[in-house]
Amino acid sequence: MRGLLKRSTSIFLACLLVLSVSQHAFAEEKQAELAEEAAAAILMEADTGRVLYEKNSEESLPPASMTKIMTMLLIMEAIDEGKIDYEDKVVTSEYAASMGGSQIFLEPGEEMTVRDMLKGIAVASGNDASVAMAEHIGGSEEKFVEMMNKRAEELGLENTHFTNTNGLPVENHYTSAKDLALMARELLKHEKITSFTGIYEDYLRQGTDDEFWLVNTNRLVKFYPGVDGLKTGFTQEAKYGLVATAKKQNMRVISVIMGATTPKTRNSQTTSLLDYAFNHYDIQPLYDKDHVIDRAAVEKGDASHVTGVLGSRISLLIQKGLKLEDISEKVEMNKNLKAPIKKGETIGKFVVEKDGEVLAETDIVAREDVKEATWWGLFKRTLAKMSGIDAGSNEKESE
Repeated sequence: MRGLLKRSTSIFLACLLVLSVSQHAFAEEKQAELAEEAAAAILMEADTGRVLYEKNSEESLPPASMTKIMTMLLIMEAIDEGKIDYEDKVVTSEYAASMGGSQIFLEPGEEMTVRDMLKGIAVASGNDASVAMAEHIGGSEEKFVEMMNKRAEELGLENTHFTNTNGLPVENHYTSAKDLALMARELLKHEKITSFTGIYEDYLRQGTDDEFWLVNTNRLVKFYPGVDGLKTGFTQEAKYGLVATAKKQNMRVISVIMGATTPKTRNSQTTSLLDYAFNHYDIQPLYDKDHVIDRAAVEKGDASHVTGVLGSRISLLIQKGLKLEDISEKVEMNKNLKAPIKKGETIGKFVVEKDGEVLAETDIVAREDVKEATWWGLFKRTLAKMSGIDAGSNEKESE
């Protein structure tokens, strides 16, 4: 009887092993089929940055109009920093109006708001609008391209170099699927961008003789639930590419396809990547952006402390059916902070770990400005410390 039980247990364990190996092999086989007809591809969860699938993701390839993801990023950063406004008028130069390929048919001297220029870039992939905005922000396309390459370096994009703002064929202009996903992830931190990239159809110059109908080059915005961006690309050299993003419930994913032979293939492989992500993974939100984490001491400031908040939302990615337990959180505030400190400035790092493995991390940033203290303010603070009195009520304090 004992021998029979032992043999039965062995058979049961063997079956479990075969089943486990079979499921793993099936998962690998399923992944292998995701982007068979693409030169390169990647699938990334946006909150955590975790890569769920990749193929030749670091190979440098021509991006065509997917270049405009970086162009839009710099536009959104300029808006959020107050350097430009959505309603500012942008004047079209002769050079910007001369751009071929996809365009919104700007005329030399024509004025259009930043809002409409951005719409023309995001929806219609306007090469002319891209150059007009580059000149408006950078003074010239050349200066704006320098800004693009500097931002790429800051983001750690190791396989990227830009030569223009719109992706028209030119030498020494390349990026990779992984770098495109990282650019897209950074762009999506500016939440208003999807109000442009998620438009399927709209109009420019509405009510005039020059009214122009915009239809999104990314057809998945209309035909795949949850897709609200991001950017297509095509040239003879680059073939068909698409950086897409979709959100369902709490999870947002980014997919990149480069070098597909037809737009139909590009779209079908993108939907396969998105389906794979939503069918196999869930997101567990932990904290929203701007969640208060800690206070840090500030030297020589008009406040003795600054409030640290999360620079971005923190979520954990888990496979469906599994529970994530025994996680730990670590707060690392920068030492010896000195005034002045600007709102949004990085003052630390927040890390979520499990068994020593980093699951998610983001910067801790200042919730408010801390200016340099006056001589009189510093004197009063020193005097209060010497007398053992809490000087907090006599100075500007952060909550």
